Amino acid sequence: MKEVAQKVQVKNYSMCLRDAVEIFTKELINCLFDENYQQEKGVHTKNKFFKILERLTIKNEECYWTNFENSFLEIRRKLDLDALAALKSDPAAKSLREVYLAYPGFYAIAVYRLSNQLLKQEIPVLPRMMSEFAHSTTGTDIHPGAEIGDSFFIDHATGIVIGETTIIRDNVTIFQGVTLGGIQVKKSMASTKRHPTIESNVIIYANATILGGDVVIGENSVIGANVCITASISENSVVTVHSENKIFQRS
Repeated sequence: MKEVAQKVQVKNYSMCLRDAVEIFTKELINCLFDENYQQEKGVHTKNKFFKILERLTIKNEECYWTNFENSFLEIRRKLDLDALAALKSDPAAKSLREVYLAYPGFYAIAVYRLSNQLLKQEIPVLPRMMSEFAHSTTGTDIHPGAEIGDSFFIDHATGIVIGETTIIRDNVTIFQGVTLGGIQVKKSMASTKRHPTIESNVIIYANATILGGDVVIGENSVIGANVCITASISENSVVTVHSENKIFQRS
């Protein structure tokens, strides 16, 4: 066994980067929403970005940062629309401040929009590390490759999965436990659309499952709790599970 172990080439995968990316992501979001923090810590956050890319053996760090920084205003605009959607949709939301500071769904969306931009810049690994940090923090797993439109609201957050090739249009609301996934898990399908498309103004209630790359949920539709969908739904539809609760009086 010792001879076999000696022949195995041990590679350094810099596992400590997980901690570095967590700190970087937290600081990045703080900079995005707090001008004072950005003025005090912005340079340090930028330097952390450079160090992470260096550890990932990614070159042209300055160019990547410039393009990333240029996207911040648009990302902030989208996030402000997401926060407004939460305030308008959730009767429990008392203020925008509460949404920004206390809503795990909003935090997950914020990390998604930042990691999505990095993925568009073709930066490897880092976007997934950021999304997995958000997953561990909020219970919401949004692949950075998903396409998500404006005014997206996630209520309660926990247990949500949004796959890599999912497309979500504008003004969509989803609740806890929702899965937007694929029917089959095959490596050969890596370059194909495996996850559903959700058109605008759709509400998807708790624990609903929607599977398949060819599946389209038509606009203005309502998907009820615990529904499992593997075929397209036309616009203006309401989909529910028929169930019967039997109540017995204990003696």
